[in-house]
Amino acid sequence: MIYWQLFLAFFISGMLGYGGGPATIPLVENEVVDTYGWMTTQEFSEVVAIGNSLPGPIATKMAASIGYSEGGILGAFIALFASVAPSLMLLIGLMSILIKYKDRSEVKNLTKLIRPVIAILLVFMTLQFVGESVEGVGYLSTAIIAIVSFVMLEKWKWHPAFVILLALGFGAVTGIDW
Repeated sequence: MIYWQLFLAFFISGMLGYGGGPATIPLVENEVVDTYGWMTTQEFSEVVAIGNSLPGPIATKMAASIGYSEGGILGAFIALFASVAPSLMLLIGLMSILIKYKDRSEVKNLTKLIRPVIAILLVFMTLQFVGESVEGVGYLSTAIIAIVSFVMLEKWKWHPAFVILLALGFGAVTGIDW
């Protein structure tokens, strides 16, 4: 039963997550945290953070990690396949249609309409992560980590993996339970 649930969780998020890996994160979170209860929001945010620090698509890294934790090697394979299967099927099925109608204004405008929806989903997920952080470590630590991370990423252009490691170090030094 767990293999079927893994397949459904990642197939559904892969099917509905138009726009790539970042668009699927809130959908995967809904399945993993809310629907099946395999992880807490905090544990899921750690999977996302680790996944973002590694090279490659975030959706497949999350699928493999969560699939492995819930169903071993076979679970990782099933979740990974399920996360890419919708894209593969849709690409094969829609390629001829897109080639035929690629110059029409309706097709060009579709992308413009979907971007704000993805942005809103990411904002809601960020607010939920901030709320969990404030509950876990308090306002001051959350603000320090957010501000310093923002400066490191945006002003100094540091790699996200290095910023994550420094945040973990901050937690270790200050005794924050991550």
